[in-house]
Amino acid sequence: MAARTSSRAGIAWHATPLAPLVLVSGPEDLLAERAVGLVIEQARATHGEVEISDVDAAAYESGMLDVLASPSLFGEPRVVVVRRVEACNDAFLTDALEHLDHLADDVHLVLQHGGGVRGKKLLDAVKSAGHPVVVCEAIKKDSDKTAFVSDELRRAGRRADAGGVRALVEAVGSDLRELASAVAQLVADTKGTIGAQVVEQYYGGRIEATGFRVADAAVAGKVAESVALLRHAMSTGVDPVPLVAALAAKLRTLAKVAAMRGRSGMSAGDLGLAPWQVDRARKELGRWTPETLAAAIDAVAQADAEVKGASRDPRFAVERAVLRVATAAASD
Repeated sequence: MAARTSSRAGIAWHATPLAPLVLVSGPEDLLAERAVGLVIEQARATHGEVEISDVDAAAYESGMLDVLASPSLFGEPRVVVVRRVEACNDAFLTDALEHLDHLADDVHLVLQHGGGVRGKKLLDAVKSAGHPVVVCEAIKKDSDKTAFVSDELRRAGRRADAGGVRALVEAVGSDLRELASAVAQLVADTKGTIGAQVVEQYYGGRIEATGFRVADAAVAGKVAESVALLRHAMSTGVDPVPLVAALAAKLRTLAKVAAMRGRSGMSAGDLGLAPWQVDRARKELGRWTPETLAAAIDAVAQADAEVKGASRDPRFAVERAVLRVATAAASD
């Protein structure tokens, strides 16, 4: 499969090359770790024995780079990984900028920058010189998580149908590491196409204990079911804050899709949504009017303030919001 580039100018983590210098840029730690790991794997495959050095740019001492990343008298290949370049000190910036003119073929320098403006002069110099830049963008939107799951499965030689991907994102999508681990477990323990039923078997309890099920039931006007799911979620330790956040996210999706009506040329990607989210929201909007949707959004906004300190009883606040949303949907 051809390597895909990031949506920004740069290389996707799974296409990280072996080069004298590689910049790994972006805040998504899991992807950055994988990119660094690929450099080390390729170096070992190419050179055999490789000396690995790990440097914290924030604790860097002047002259370290000359010692670690200069050609060895004995021809020993090296990989030097400099982490937290976004927090680097002035000594590292000075040495790194000077070192760009003295790269060696048997030394592979990896700069990991988690984001921000610190070290911008160095990053610009690396990019201007044409060194490979691996972009590890934050994966927060459901559409990005859906694409991540599909890519993970594709690289493992497996696939899941749309329902399976959606169920997995809803179950464990709050943390990318957990999502990657869940994909790995399903790949190892199952055969064939992964569907929603398979995900339910492994993660059904987690799905039920999240705010996504509560929000889905409330938006569908299922008053009794939404309250029952809410109480089950809270009894299993789910905090009221993410429950309200799930409700708010669901209503924002409805509002975004409702705004698409009558606008030509807009796509799911323009809204930061996956196609299945748009299709689902269109069906759910059938029971909503602009007035009831606005009332539900107001109710959730009030609950959000209450669960973050404006109320002495955040559990009651989120239950009242769920009731208001479900009732508004059921009343149409």
